[in-house]
Amino acid sequence: MTRAGGIGPEDEAWLKAAISLARRGEGGTRPNPPVGAVIVSKGRVVGRGWHRKAGGPHAEVSALRQAEARAKGATVYVTLEPCSTWGRTGPCTQALIEAGVGRVVFGVRDPNPKHQGAGVRVLRRAGIIVTEGAAEREAGELIKPFAKRMATGLPHLTLKMAMSLDGRIAQADGKSRWVSGPGTRAVVMDLRRRVDAVMVGSATVVKDDPRLLPETAGMRPWRVIVDSRGSTPLSARVLTDERAKDTVLATTSACPASRVRRYEALGARVWVLPGKAGKVALRPLMKRLGDEGALRVLCEGGGQLAASVIEAGLADEYLFFVAPKFLGALSLPVVGGGSWPLDSCPRLAFESIAMAGADVMLRAKPLAGRRG
Repeated sequence: MTRAGGIGPEDEAWLKAAISLARRGEGGTRPNPPVGAVIVSKGRVVGRGWHRKAGGPHAEVSALRQAEARAKGATVYVTLEPCSTWGRTGPCTQALIEAGVGRVVFGVRDPNPKHQGAGVRVLRRAGIIVTEGAAEREAGELIKPFAKRMATGLPHLTLKMAMSLDGRIAQADGKSRWVSGPGTRAVVMDLRRRVDAVMVGSATVVKDDPRLLPETAGMRPWRVIVDSRGSTPLSARVLTDERAKDTVLATTSACPASRVRRYEALGARVWVLPGKAGKVALRPLMKRLGDEGALRVLCEGGGQLAASVIEAGLADEYLFFVAPKFLGALSLPVVGGGSWPLDSCPRLAFESIAMAGADVMLRAKPLAGRRG
C-alpha cells in the first residue's frame, strides 16, 4: 500500500538502506553532509554509494558508476535532495538526467536556503518522477548537524560524560582511568569516528595524556584542547604524535606568545579567542569550528569544561555512561564549577536508555529555554 505523497513501504525500506550507507561517511565529509544512495531496478539493487569525503564523488554519482547502464529507468533512493549546482564536483541532478533514471525518491530537502528545492525543480523539468519525504524523520536526523550549521553557523555538540553511580569522574588524586568499562569505550570509539572534532579541557590532557583518536584507520577528527593559559604540556601526545597538525589549541590572550610559538612549532594550530571569566569563551570557539567546516563536535570533558558547556547552553545532546561503582564524596564531580539553584537549574529530558557492556548509557536533550 502506498501512503499519501506516493511513498510506499518499499520506498521507506530502500531509503533506510541508503541512510545506513550514508552513516559510513560520517566524520569524513565536512563541510558537506553525509549522504547515501541506492539504485533499484525491477526490485533489485544495481548500485550503491555514499559520500566519502568532500571533493570526492557524491553518493548518487558513486551509485550511478556502479549501476552503469542498469540505471536507465531505475529508481534512485537518496537521503538528501540531489544537488543542482557546481562545486568541487558537478551537479548530481545532471548525472541523474544523463543516466536516464526514471524516478528519484529522497528523504529531506537541502537545508541550505540557497539550494533548497532547486534539485527537485531541475529533475521534474527533465521528466523524472520525484518523490520526497521517505523515511523523513531518520533522514532528518542524519543531517541534523549540517542543518544546524546552515541555520546558526555552529556545529552540533554532544557532551559525553562517563561517571560512577555517585556522579564522579576521577578519584581524589585525579586518577580517572578507567571509570567506565570496555563497553563504554567501544561506543566512544565509534562516536569519535563519526565526528569532526573531539574536544577536552587542558586538565584532561595534563592528567590523562589522551590521544583522542578513533580506532578506525583513515578518520581524522580534529583534537581541540580548550586551554586559556597554555598549560598543555609540550610533551603531550596530541602535540607529539603523527597527527599533531590535526590538533587545535583554543586559548586566550593570557597564553604567552612564546608558548603559542612553541605549540605552532610542533605543528598544532593555535586559535587565540576571546576570554570570559578567565576561560575560553566557548561560543566563539564553536563559531570558529563551524566556519572551518565542522558539523559534529564531541566534548569529552572534564568537569570544568562540561560545566562551561552547560552554562553556555551549547550542548545539543548529552550522553551519560554510568558505571556500577562508587568513588565517594572527595572524588572529582562529573560537572565542576559552582552550583545552580534548584528552581532554575539546567534541565534535561531523557530520550533513551541502553546497556554499554556493564555500564548504563543514557541519552538526553536539553529542555529548550527551560531552567527549573
